[in-house]
Amino acid sequence: MYDRITFDPQVMGGRACIRGMRIPVSLVVKLVANGMTPEQIQREYPDLEAEDVHQALQYAANLANEEPNLIE
Repeated sequence: MYDRITFDPQVMGGRACIRGMRIPVSLVVKLVANGMTPEQIQREYPDLEAEDVHQALQYAANLANEEPNLIE
């Protein structure tokens, strides 16, 4: 489903990153939230591909859609 999202304890402490690079999904989401377009992000981070940005946003949307873990 997310073949470009990786988790490696040796990279960014195991946070969700893009293709093993030191570019966390959270950074991409923050950049979009701050108004950057995917094209601008790719210019700023030339190692990223359009599909990397797309999957990062899909992954974040999926996490936001999860049921809250309510403690009673």
